[in-house]
Amino acid sequence: MGKIKVTQVRSKIKRPESQKRTLEALGLKGIGQVVEHDATPNILGMVKKVEHLVSVEEA
Repeated sequence: MGKIKVTQVRSKIKRPESQKRTLEALGLKGIGQVVEHDATPNILGMVKKVEHLVSVEEA
């Protein structure tokens, strides 16, 4: 199981509440913030839900 780096690149303003909660669950609180997670199916599903707000790269 690899690691991924998730970076928030767009604002969560004017987004549905579920997308805001997903960003918070990933640990992202603002544009430019980077978090590192294991590439589990749960995390990858969360990233897929907000893929238009984040960028992802392998760590």
